[in-house]
Amino acid sequence: MFFLSGLAIGIGVVGALVARILIALIGLITNIAFYGHPSLAFRSPANNTLGPVVILVPVIGAFLVGLMARYGSSAIRGHGIPEAMEQVLLNESRIAPRVMFLKPLSAAISIGTGGPFGAEGPIIATGGALGSVIGQILHTTANERKILLAAGAAAGMAATFGSPVSAVLLAIELLLFEYRARSLIPVSLAAATAASVRIATVGAAPIFAMPLLAPPGVAALAVYTLLGAAIGVAAVVITRALFAVEDAFERLPIHWMWWPALAAVAVGLIGWIAPRTLGVGYDNIEQTVAGQLVGGALAALVVCKLISWTIALGSGTSGGTLAPLFTVGGGLGGLLGAAVAAAAPGLGVDPRMAALVGMAAIFAGASHALLTSVVFAYETTHQSTGLLPLLAGCSAAYLVSLRLMPTSIMTEKLARRGIHVRTEYEMVPIQPGT
Repeated sequence: MFFLSGLAIGIGVVGALVARILIALIGLITNIAFYGHPSLAFRSPANNTLGPVVILVPVIGAFLVGLMARYGSSAIRGHGIPEAMEQVLLNESRIAPRVMFLKPLSAAISIGTGGPFGAEGPIIATGGALGSVIGQILHTTANERKILLAAGAAAGMAATFGSPVSAVLLAIELLLFEYRARSLIPVSLAAATAASVRIATVGAAPIFAMPLLAPPGVAALAVYTLLGAAIGVAAVVITRALFAVEDAFERLPIHWMWWPALAAVAVGLIGWIAPRTLGVGYDNIEQTVAGQLVGGALAALVVCKLISWTIALGSGTSGGTLAPLFTVGGGLGGLLGAAVAAAAPGLGVDPRMAALVGMAAIFAGASHALLTSVVFAYETTHQSTGLLPLLAGCSAAYLVSLRLMPTSIMTEKLARRGIHVRTEYEMVPIQPGT
């Protein structure tokens, strides 16, 4: 355990630096592609002045990603976490070293040219690849490689969002499939180290800043719970829509290398009409939970982002799921919360709290990672009064999602191949004589 913990701390440092490099690379490509000048500053492409020409930018980026996937490694396709799960479950946590370089590069090109994705999935996948490669170099066992892979993935998430606790929970719920000291301690040390590096380089401010809200009353808490259930239904619909788009691309009579470029035409068109849909959109999430993006503008963002992201990710390009899901879930929560507040102001529902609950609940419903969703929303906003409504809303979303969809956005692809992932922890009695 001491050996693994020492390696995990090193992975935490390197993983945090890799995360910062990827963010800077996304900024560089964004500035060149949309503004015509090199800069490492992380900037939204929404303020570009390209006009109709903006349609071509995502197409060019997606074409390059398709080339990298075909002639570099097809493992860069997808949003990162399911692919890491697959390596843990089927390949003794062995990830090819080239993925460690090609995944972040392809994601930076995809997102930097306007792909409607988050950077967190690719960063998690890159960190996991880093841990796996180190484990292979040191000739560790399959279980030790799994721990190092999870440590790298947790480091990547902690460095991106400043959310070390939810990063550890994500590793437990989606990668380790166990809760024991031998794996928990190294992964926790890696996440804590990466978060410390982030504080030293970026600061300790929450990534989604919002004003401190008043604690909810009983009536408002009941509304947030029902809202979570409604968001759970939305998570199921979105997940099924995503895989329906994937199935549609599978039926196309052209090589999968061209699918991302084809999907990017839709991304470019939507981005021309609704520029906020382009790129990561962390600013959209922050403005939603802070109550600065409301009404028709928020509704338009939810619809356009959902369509753009579903088509793009369904094509098999490289990009993450967390930020788009948070955008859609936060927007739905904010809109529903505003409707309830206008219809029944006496209930004490705050649309900003509803947006926060929606943001977390949609991830809980789509990924089946309940605790990760609750803690992540708290860590990224520092909204302590939101813990109770988050717990209630995410639990309701998880319950509804489990009833309607036994698999998740992370495990559906594996289930289609006959690999059913169990995430329940239960006691197995030891029989005498065994």
